[in-house]
Amino acid sequence: MSDWLLGVDVGASGSRLAVVPFDGGVPRWPAARTLAGDRLSVGTAGSTGAQVALDLVARACAEMGPDAATRIRGVAAGIAGLWTNVADPASYAPRLRHLVPGARVALAPDMVTAHLGALGTGGAVLAAGTGAIALGTDLATRWQRVDGWGYLVGDLGSGAWIGTRGLQVAAAAADGRDPAGAALHAAVSARLGPVTAWPAAIYHRADRAGVLAELAPLVEQCAGAGDAASLAILRAAAGHLADTLLAAFVDGVPPVAALVGGLVHEGGLVRELVAVEVATRRPDVELRPARGAPLDGAIRLAALVAGGAALAGAPVVTAPDDTEGAG
Repeated sequence: MSDWLLGVDVGASGSRLAVVPFDGGVPRWPAARTLAGDRLSVGTAGSTGAQVALDLVARACAEMGPDAATRIRGVAAGIAGLWTNVADPASYAPRLRHLVPGARVALAPDMVTAHLGALGTGGAVLAAGTGAIALGTDLATRWQRVDGWGYLVGDLGSGAWIGTRGLQVAAAAADGRDPAGAALHAAVSARLGPVTAWPAAIYHRADRAGVLAELAPLVEQCAGAGDAASLAILRAAAGHLADTLLAAFVDGVPPVAALVGGLVHEGGLVRELVAVEVATRRPDVELRPARGAPLDGAIRLAALVAGGAALAGAPVVTAPDDTEGAG
């Protein structure tokens, strides 16, 4: 009977879990089982991200059968906002370990798992989806986080940022303040209804960052159709995203980078604009295709902790009786 690794990726756009066979060495893809779960929400009690991860693991164990938990050797979850929005994140590692008593477990910010999935070596990774965050590391002692502070404080250039700017430009056109946003006004109205309905569509939602990010593809579509106002928003977003990525190259971080996340998908306009910005400002930085997604990175982290490895100084928390300590 196979042993297993579980990897979990939780963000504002949704969550996923993969179950991968494990023989004590390299995880064996493709996944034997995948699950999709809720996206996190943030309220007065904090983020639900860690609980979403626990719920997915519990579902996986139930679906795999009564003895599955004893055959799981490593579990790792990458969670957006783990250290900034989750109340008492360290308390979730023992709870996760309780679900899978035969496993070593780790909870990490999604940026760590994104980096592990995308590069697998030292360098900087920009993750841009609903939010935007970069991590520069040598995978030894340097762990330089940039942005990822949420859609009200930071996440500059992110999907939520683009969606917000798109709404603002569209509302200005609806008011007659600036006709430049006419195309965006038409696109947003087709999605959300008249401008009078937009505040309730956003403000009444606990997952409002994700709702805002869902409007970013409308801005990209309008830009692709030649709308100047939409293209200006995307150019500004690309400038912010390049700022975030390049700030992650502190001393000791090799000049190698990757872009991950739905906003900077292969062939997309935002990805193209960011690549141009990076090449213009730092021609020495090698922009590589991502080797894998954040979920791949979660599986890699699960394999590392299952084997007793530690990422020195990384912002990872493990169960108290694991060989690895909290970072």
